[in-house]
Amino acid sequence: MKLATYAALVGSAAAFAPAQTGRTVTSVSETKADLEALAAKANPVVKFFDPLNLAEASFWGTSNEATIGFLRESEVKHGRVAMFAFVGYIVHANGITWPWPMTLSGEPFPQVSNAPEAWDAIPEAAKWQIMLFVGFLEAVRIWRESRSGTHYMKGGKIGYFPPFDAKYIPGGALNLYNPFPRKDIAVMTDEQKEKRLVAEINNGRLAMLGIFGFISEGAAEGSVPALKGVISHYDGDVMAPFANSIFPALPGLN
Repeated sequence: MKLATYAALVGSAAAFAPAQTGRTVTSVSETKADLEALAAKANPVVKFFDPLNLAEASFWGTSNEATIGFLRESEVKHGRVAMFAFVGYIVHANGITWPWPMTLSGEPFPQVSNAPEAWDAIPEAAKWQIMLFVGFLEAVRIWRESRSGTHYMKGGKIGYFPPFDAKYIPGGALNLYNPFPRKDIAVMTDEQKEKRLVAEINNGRLAMLGIFGFISEGAAEGSVPALKGVISHYDGDVMAPFANSIFPALPGLN
């Protein structure tokens, strides 16, 4: 499996989310000084790097603390998506699929050489199901945080997704951080949580670079010399996820 060796770039993606049940050592970094301290832990060589001076910005008329909360949440969320995408790209590039049919009509999962081709090959309805499910999770989180006053822009925990109520999810509540559950995760110390949070940030950053390297090499062969001959060429448009534009038929948009 040619791409398997590149999985090491990301390392373990086990630290997908900080497991916190209260405001402990792994508290939200809400000031520039907190970000500088966190950056030194994440990368002792580069440390704090903010060329656009975003750590001192105030978006949409909010406070600087709220803006930092938004930026921290965005980084963690993009890192998680990138970790899934990085692993998913490797899986699809090696022709690994589920053993059952993809659709109720019996249509099998597509056999492709890269992840963008797999996305193009699935039905539009399946794409919308994925988008709507992710949107549902996001809506649930925002709704619950707005009721409890724990939004990440108002002092809430960065990257935290509250477990579903057992009354609404058959089989019990679903904890996205510890779904099975594992006792060693449930009893982690504050120091262990802090270490896993830093690991998640670093894994996410590496995964973002990794997935963009895959996509770039697939779109323009030779653009990433280390991946030349490893990533197959993709003839489609990675910036057009749907076959038909979801925007109205306006001049210049379609």
